[in-house]
Amino acid sequence: MDRPADTFIDYYELMQISPNADMETVQRVYRMLAARYHPDNSNTGDMERFLRLTEAYRTLSDPPARAAYDADYRAQHLEPMAVFNLREFAMGIDGESNRRMGVLCLLYNRRRVSSEEPGLSLLEFEKLMSSPREHLVFTIWYLKDKGYIRQTEDSSYAITGAGVDYVEAGLPKNGILYKLIKEAEDGSAVRSAASTILE
Repeated sequence: MDRPADTFIDYYELMQISPNADMETVQRVYRMLAARYHPDNSNTGDMERFLRLTEAYRTLSDPPARAAYDADYRAQHLEPMAVFNLREFAMGIDGESNRRMGVLCLLYNRRRVSSEEPGLSLLEFEKLMSSPREHLVFTIWYLKDKGYIRQTEDSSYAITGAGVDYVEAGLPKNGILYKLIKEAEDGSAVRSAASTILE
């Protein structure tokens, strides 16, 4: 899939490592993924993914380049995700249902990438989802009551095993968020434009 030149690639998401990962982790994960996606691997080779991984590794293994990338990464994560501005997340029952799956998808990705810090705060949800706290209270209550999320020691929210199962079972029925999760696998969905997500 071709991406606009200004599309931000989340190298940490791409490599499925924490932004706090040390150099040894970056190198170890890169070696494993590069072997898996190398074009010479007849079973799992993928030239495009291999090139993105190599680009990610070059950046994250070079301290000055990583410092510059991390500044951009932090700035990107202060911006709302465009997908949550779509009408599918507006008020009403459909909006609420999509908002629930949106919260779970954000936590699903967070848990996969940052197992030591798997939670997001209500403030972070407000920023990422362009949604006021008042619109998220019912969503959070429902997800907690169903056992799909739990509150962590630092009062953020993290997905549970039941929440992971729910996402994986229900996501294929939700085209917008399914595409969001699938694109996150290659690091491109973090700040994709809404039009890209709906293609």
